[in-house]
Amino acid sequence: MTTTSQHTAGMELTVGQVAETFGVTVRTLHHYDAVGLVVPSGRTPAGYRLYTDADLARLATVVTYRRLDLPLDEVRALLDGEGTPVEHLRRQRAAVVSRLGELEELVHAIDRALEREMTEQPATTEDLRELFGDGFREEYQQEAEERWGDTDAWRQSKRRTDSYTKADWEAVKEEQDRVNAELVAALRAGEPPTSQRAMDAAEAHRVQIERWFYDLDHAFHRSLGDMYVSDPRFTATYEEQAPGLAQYVRDAIHANADRHERPAG
Repeated sequence: MTTTSQHTAGMELTVGQVAETFGVTVRTLHHYDAVGLVVPSGRTPAGYRLYTDADLARLATVVTYRRLDLPLDEVRALLDGEGTPVEHLRRQRAAVVSRLGELEELVHAIDRALEREMTEQPATTEDLRELFGDGFREEYQQEAEERWGDTDAWRQSKRRTDSYTKADWEAVKEEQDRVNAELVAALRAGEPPTSQRAMDAAEAHRVQIERWFYDLDHAFHRSLGDMYVSDPRFTATYEEQAPGLAQYVRDAIHANADRHERPAG
């Protein structure tokens, strides 16, 4: 404890000196006196309070307990109970250790709350680049907005994705990879794009986009399929997974659309 005054054993201190020494206010000392918690034993000839060594020892214990947030009635009970100074120190130590445990648990609770808050934050550009690698480029995003920014699909997609967290985007990528893996497997198995397996994979492709981005009927899905072979960048993305996949996905999408748009009967 840093003080600007020194106390020598046997020297009585005034209220102001005690307040400065212990880092408490004069008003607090007056209150302790008024309630009989720490009553200065001495007086000056003019009637001012003076604290003796015994008073200061009692005050030191009170200050310690109060810094542990113990209420005054509990402090009084501890002080008025029987016990040696060693027993008082042991009780103080036990109280401090107990408080340390509470504070440690509080820190853990704050950390958990902080983690939840950070987890729920929208994903950053760096998060998307980390997840999608070359599949995510800011110039692609800008070009897409210029091409489709006035469409309902773009506005709906932006409303949804603006709030997506990194965990959401991880789920998007996981489902997208699973859908693409099934399309690759169907192609490599020699299944024609009109087969049940290929059309089911194309339907899963449509549903994945609709679930995460925007409403996508089968007619709109056809247009996306056509873009996969007309836009070299989309084509390259599919061809990197398997040669011929872009055309295969386009044809499977059309076959699936035919299947769903065909009149019943």
